[in-house]
Amino acid sequence: MNTHLHITAWALAFILFIVAVILHKQGSEKASKIVQMILRLDYLLILYSGGDLIATFFKGDNPYLVEAIIKGLAGVWVIAAMEMTLGKIKDNDSAKAGWIQLVVAFLITIALGFFRLPNGVWFG
Repeated sequence: MNTHLHITAWALAFILFIVAVILHKQGSEKASKIVQMILRLDYLLILYSGGDLIATFFKGDNPYLVEAIIKGLAGVWVIAAMEMTLGKIKDNDSAKAGWIQLVVAFLITIALGFFRLPNGVWFG
């Protein structure tokens, strides 16, 4: 159940992130700020559900513990990169570094979450 909550929260986060970027590019500062605040609330749901998922790896002698911790750190990195990118876009600065970090952190998170750790695509 918590895996579904976590994936749903991440999907919502990416949708909100894209909407915030588009609204800012269109000049709708107030709407962009509202969407970004909702996105920040969604981060709390992501952190809660992700923390609960990582906690399951601390039970017993789990061979996936290190990978789960790395995946969690990469997930926090994704959140930080999203915030950094939105901040740079809002300040009309170059957001290239933020986009690069977002893509790298996202790929690490997806690779570990869906293809390496249990309950992913290959583990069911």
